[in-house]
Amino acid sequence: MTTTTGTPLTLPSPAALLDAVGASLGPGAWFEIDQARIERFADATDDHQWIHVDVERAVAGPFGAPIAHGFLTLSLLTALATPLLEVGGVAMGVNYGFEKVRFLQPVTAGSRVRAVGTLASAEPSGSGIRVVQDLTVEIEGSERPALVAQWVTLIVPG
Repeated sequence: MTTTTGTPLTLPSPAALLDAVGASLGPGAWFEIDQARIERFADATDDHQWIHVDVERAVAGPFGAPIAHGFLTLSLLTALATPLLEVGGVAMGVNYGFEKVRFLQPVTAGSRVRAVGTLASAEPSGSGIRVVQDLTVEIEGSERPALVAQWVTLIVPG
């Protein structure tokens, strides 16, 4: 689990999201993606491509080390980005999906990543507020991020 290193954007209610559009999120805390996590993800998804799980072959391969699955890094957005935004009075958040996802740089085993972003939009939708966050997953020591994504959620008031 990760905690934020900066001050999270803290809002009193879902309605306050409407006035917070454009606010910065993060950066969050660094989160290590180790080989054991990569192997567990490979088992969970049946994606055992050698660049992820064959350490010896991957070290001699194009990335110089095993790399995390792109979808593993993407799936960690819940852990990486959730601590960046605290909203009071929420019954639940529903994942709507993504408007855009791009994998820009492989994450080698043992690397640390963190999320940073912006509250891109918020608008009333059905039973809540539809929120889009523009997020970047940074890799410690790299100028190029692992991924960028526009994450869409529905925040339902409690």
